[in-house]
This record gives sequence, C-alpha cells and structure tokens, in this order.
Amino acid sequence: MLAWAAAVVGAVGVVSALTPEMADRYDVVRGVLPPGVPEAARVLTLSFGIALLWLSRSLARRRRRAWLLAVVLVCASALGHLAKGLDVEEAVVSLLLLAALFRWRARFDVPGDPRSVRPVVVALAAVAAAVAIPVGIELHGAEMSDRVGDLVTAVGLLAGFGALYLWLRPLSQTVAQTVAEHRLARDIVEEFGRDSLSFFALRRDKSLFFSPSGRAFLAYRVVGGTAVVSGDPVGEEREFDALLEEFRRVARSSGWRFAVVGVSVANLPRYERMGMRSIAIGDEAVMLPGEFSLEGRAIRKVRQSVSRLTKAGYTFRVEPADTLDAALRAQVDEVSALWRGAHVERGFSMAMDDLFAEGTSLALALDPDGTLGGLLHLAPSPAHGGWSLSTMRRRPGTPNGLMEFLIVETTLWARDQGASELSLNFCALADFLVPERVVTLSQRLVRRGLLAADSVFQLERLHSFSRKFHPVWRPRYVCVEKLTDLPLVGLAYLHLEQLLVPPGPWARRERMSH
Repeated sequence: MLAWAAAVVGAVGVVSALTPEMADRYDVVRGVLPPGVPEAARVLTLSFGIALLWLSRSLARRRRRAWLLAVVLVCASALGHLAKGLDVEEAVVSLLLLAALFRWRARFDVPGDPRSVRPVVVALAAVAAAVAIPVGIELHGAEMSDRVGDLVTAVGLLAGFGALYLWLRPLSQTVAQTVAEHRLARDIVEEFGRDSLSFFALRRDKSLFFSPSGRAFLAYRVVGGTAVVSGDPVGEEREFDALLEEFRRVARSSGWRFAVVGVSVANLPRYERMGMRSIAIGDEAVMLPGEFSLEGRAIRKVRQSVSRLTKAGYTFRVEPADTLDAALRAQVDEVSALWRGAHVERGFSMAMDDLFAEGTSLALALDPDGTLGGLLHLAPSPAHGGWSLSTMRRRPGTPNGLMEFLIVETTLWARDQGASELSLNFCALADFLVPERVVTLSQRLVRRGLLAADSVFQLERLHSFSRKFHPVWRPRYVCVEKLTDLPLVGLAYLHLEQLLVPPGPWARRERMSH
C-alpha cells in the first residue's frame, strides 16, 4: 500500500509540474523567492515525481535503502510544491506519505548489498565532479564550450543513474559449496534421487539449502535479485513443504524474487498450495528402454543411421567417467572443445559442469581405428534406476547419424542394465514448436519468432531430433510467486543456461572438468 501511495504521490508531482500554476499563488511566490527559483522548483518537482514512480517498485519489495531515498524525495517534493507555486494541497499529500513512511518504517527490513557502498561513493564523487567543474570554471572567469558542457552533464547523469542502481541493488550471493555440503547433498541424491533432474543439483555453480535435519535440500542460484531454484527438492518428501517455505522466507528477507524451474507434474500441487503460479515451459523427452524397438516404418531413419554406422566399423561402449585412462580422457576433452568451438559452455538445470564427475558415465562411439568420434555424458537417477543425458558431443567430420547411433546403443545398454528410463533432454516451449498444437494467431506469431531465432537457441532442432525416437513427453513447469515476475525470471533463467552469451572470444572456454 505504501508503494502504491508513493506511486500516486509521484504521479501527482508529475501532473502538477506539467500544469499551469494558480496566478495569485504564483505571484506570491515570485514576490518572496529569488528570480529563477520557482522555475527550478518546477523542474525538480517533476524529477522527484518521476523518481518516486520509479522507486515504488523497490518500496514494494520492502528495501530499506528505497525507504531512505523515498523519505528524502518526499521531503524535497513537498518543498518543491511550495516553492514552484505555493501548491499546499500537493505538499500536504506528500507530508501524509512521509508520515506513513515513518509510521511503518519497520516494515522495510530488506538490506541492501554492502558491497555496493564503495561503488556508490565513487559514482557520487563523479556526480559531484560533474557539478563542480562548470561552477569552478565560471568562478575563474573562463567559459566552457557547449560540447564539453554537454559531455560533463552526460557523465554526471550516467554516474547518478549508476549510483541509484547500485544503492538499490538487492543483496547478492556468491556461490559457495563446502566439501561437507557437497558430500551431504551427494548422499541425499544417492538415497532419494528419483527425479531425472536430481543429480544435476550437484553442480558446483549452485548453492545448496538444507532442511534442519539435513535429510532434504534444494539447489539454487541468485541472479539479478531472483533466486532460481533448479528442479524439485531432493530428499525425504515429508520435509519438502517446510524446506520450501523456509527458503521463501529467506528469499523475502533478502529481497529476492522466488522461482522454481523444471518443476515436475508430481510436485506441482505442492507449489500451488504455497500460492505460486505455474506455467508450462516445455516437455522432457524420456525413453523407456524396456519398450524401445527399432522395428517399424516410423523409426526407419533412425534404424538406417544405426546400420550405416555399424557397417562403417563404429563400436560402442560405456565407461565410468571418473575412471577413464589419460589417453581417452584427453580425447574426450578434444572432442568436447571441437564440438563447442567458439560457443560458451551451456547448461544449468539439466547438464553437469564436469564431464568426469564421480558417479556419471560416458557412452562412447569409437571409429575402426579406436579414435573417439562422439560421446554422451550420462547422469544417474540413483534411487530410480534411470539415467539422464547431460551432454552430447561429436567430432566434426564424423558420419551423419552418429548421435542417433549413440542414443540407440545407449538405450539398449540401459535396457540390459535394467534401467527404467533414459531422459534425453528438455525441449523448451514445445507447445509452440509442434505445428498441430499451434492454433491461434498469437501462438503462430510466437512460433515464427522461435523459428527465426533457432540459429541461436536451437529449440526447434532439438525438438525435431528428439521426436525421431518417439519418446514419452513429460511436461515441466516454472513456478513464480507473481506472474509479473515472469519476464525477469525468464531473463535470469536464460542467463543461467548461458543462452544470452553470443559466440566469440568472450565466451567461457574453460574445460568442463574444472
């Protein structure tokens, strides 16, 4: 309510500054104040109104620094209304908001980022310099050219906006996992990891949040004030509700938006009971090894690819990733680097950040000379007896159909191992990629946009590739507290998946084994 009140006071200030003053009041002000002050007060009142409108969102998030800045702006706005035209009504409204801000000041308990204090001081120093330079030049009787003056003003404005951004920046968090936390999380995954995403919670670039008993945890990252939980919690199911509520409390006390990506159908009611809104974000392609067959016309292209690679002398084997010999490990690194090229290493919710992680396996395709042609990196679902495909890599120049060969052979291997399922990948926005599901004009427009951007995101290519194997499609969801958070949550998720980084020398090129 205070945030809405601040927005209203800001709007009143903008309207008042843009409308003519009452003539009799304005004459009184002009007779009392020095020349030029009423005009300057009008400009400042307009600026304060715009600033309050902009600040209201941070007030809604209970940020303490936003409250401090709002108090200053409201006081200055009240003085500005009086100075520009003796607008007593607008000044009274501002003072009422000031009283309300002081009355409920304890509600604004979200701290700011302490690491931003020093940059704020530097930015404010730049603003002060931008103001002082023209004044100093005038005092010395010199003149500043218009171009230099505009440049100094622009620098001052940029520094001012930078200072405001840094001042209101939410509390950030550095990813830090201790060895003990990682080991505890691994033990929980090995005992309770039934979901195809469970093992990916062990990535080193995710923070871990445990229940008090240490029998359940969730993995998350904070990006741009958004705490993105990756997949459902892992552990004893009876502790999930309390774990999620406690994490939401921590997120709110830190001023973070709270979102969960990759939510399964089984856990969807849990988030809905918390009052969160769910949106389908795509389908997971899952192979059922016990039901898989290469027979039939529908899968003949895949069958032909497997036959072609077999005749070419390619062989298949699966090895534990952490026990590879040095020579084969070097080939894995080589193929991975060649396949990625100038592109960043992508993945967050359904990919490991270590090709040789303990517990994972590598499905390898070797040519007749024993040279590695391609690989699949497999993460286990220990408590479920299944596997999840983490990474696909292929050496450039290998025959077409090598990936189909690898997936078919891996599915047959998983069947021999008694695995219940093999999760291939996650196809985002699948509802817009399947032509028969696109029926409305808005859906067709979204589909065209996705196809146009497929060279970057490759969503349609991934979906078309997965369809070849006739998998079972399982929907996945993103859950947010408010639908208005969805755009920022989406940007945070794209950032985490490294989908916003273009190819080039600035892309992260380090080995995944790091």
